[in-house]
Amino acid sequence: MNYYFSKILPVTFDQAVLRVTEELQKDGFGILTEIDVTGTLKKKLGVDFRKYRILGACNPNFAYQALQKEAHIGTMLPCNVIVQETEDGRIEVAAVDPLVSMQGIKNPELAQVAGEVQARLKGVIDRL
Repeated sequence: MNYYFSKILPVTFDQAVLRVTEELQKDGFGILTEIDVTGTLKKKLGVDFRKYRILGACNPNFAYQALQKEAHIGTMLPCNVIVQETEDGRIEVAAVDPLVSMQGIKNPELAQVAGEVQARLKGVIDRL
């Protein structure tokens, strides 16, 4: 079982970041964090790494619902979406599958919220 949804895009890296951010906004997600993995690895380790960015996406409505059902769910938030240049030079966008990532949490009340978030994130990836 895959723990993410992904799609290869025929655009530049920066265009992919912009497109996924715009599509996330259409479904009520904002970007809370943005991690430039490439730049961080260069700065901290002095190594070159392909273009790779982690976007921490959050839909406040769903986050609030989840927090009401599970006090420690914040350890699983926000939903990460990555944009990366693959080893063969293509641009891939991938989003976490919240249903899979939350399987270890023994709280059945989260399933409905996770299912709704899953549908929206999958929709974002499909529309790219």
